[in-house]
Amino acid sequence: MSERTLHRAVCDYIRMAYPEVIFNTDLSGAGKLTIGQATALKALRSGRGFPDLVIYEPRDDYHGLFLELKKEGTRIWNKKLVGATPHIEEQAQMIDKLEDRGYRAVFAVGFDEAKKIIDNYLK
Repeated sequence: MSERTLHRAVCDYIRMAYPEVIFNTDLSGAGKLTIGQATALKALRSGRGFPDLVIYEPRDDYHGLFLELKKEGTRIWNKKLVGATPHIEEQAQMIDKLEDRGYRAVFAVGFDEAKKIIDNYLK
């Protein structure tokens, strides 16, 4: 399953399993953007590395859930990101910043892991 297909499947799952939940997705993660679209989107953000999906539902001590979706088989490496690509390092830095601000923010590799994280967060 491609990352694009995974993104769509996770959104479909949330709509089906949690119809009352408010969520939003990053369009750049859901499909390919033209250079002009990517430039315009960049101008509307504070930085790079934003997660693909946000669920606007507070739970416990968290204000909401951010998921950085990765296709099955993607290696995040370890907590210290030894061997991670610069792109994944950038995403991990943003995840840390979001966690510091009271959000739950994580990588989710594959549909099953994303579903498990969402279910654990929302139940």
